[in-house]
Amino acid sequence: MMKENKSSTLELEKAKVHIIVEVIEYIPNAVLSKTIIKKATGNVTIMSFDCGEELAEKTSPFDTFIQIIDGAAEVTIGNHLHRLQLGAGIIIPAHAPHHFNAKEQFKMISTVIKSGYED
Repeated sequence: MMKENKSSTLELEKAKVHIIVEVIEYIPNAVLSKTIIKKATGNVTIMSFDCGEELAEKTSPFDTFIQIIDGAAEVTIGNHLHRLQLGAGIIIPAHAPHHFNAKEQFKMISTVIKSGYED
């Protein structure tokens, strides 16, 4: 089921310890996102996907680093499917079409650095 995600735009409290995997919960039939840091130069977001959820294909003008912090995910970059297990990470190249699919629940951290893209 293709869905857009529900998101929270407030940053996490600074100078406070956070257990990142607990910052966001799973909601049945939903994809959630919460902003950890949002700046003009980039952002860090945490997302949770319920089993069976996916996000529509999109592109970003910047490289995006994804790391799985709970469960396992499928990410398709271009025409190549990647299965990411807990602790795995991947860099989605700028301008590459990509989408996420949850065969099981998973949580991930997404980091985008909006600086002079070379290449």
